[in-house]
Amino acid sequence: MMPIPGGTFAMGSERFYPEEAPVRQVRVAPFLIDATPVTNAEFARFVAETGHVTLAETAPDPADYPGILPDRLAPGSAVFQRCQTFDLSDPLQWWRFTPGACWRHPLGPDSSIEGIENHPVVQVGWSDAAAYASWAGKALPTEAQWEFAA
Repeated sequence: MMPIPGGTFAMGSERFYPEEAPVRQVRVAPFLIDATPVTNAEFARFVAETGHVTLAETAPDPADYPGILPDRLAPGSAVFQRCQTFDLSDPLQWWRFTPGACWRHPLGPDSSIEGIENHPVVQVGWSDAAAYASWAGKALPTEAQWEFAA
């Protein structure tokens, strides 16, 4: 863990995303943060010891998506895709939902974390990260702590 001294900084933006406004002064107390992201190997140990099932490994609840076709309710996650041409106003063009994509299979069912055990874990949601942090005796940084540390 790396110590981050407390301080005050300007958080927010008036220029890009309305939800980031207004710019405000935020004071952050000293805190600790991991110097590196959680790796696939570390997350695998957590899953082996706890039996945790990630959001991407869980089929969506049909009640949350009335009228959706049943074949669309597969566990999976969004995977980055390169575009030949792109429109900056359409951020969804960069992502495709891939059934079977999860932390064990980051690009889909035909991929694996074999050989990339020391890479950062991907395809985990906030609740998965919070469960890992709790298991590891840590806590996720707040939005203000994250921005201040950056």
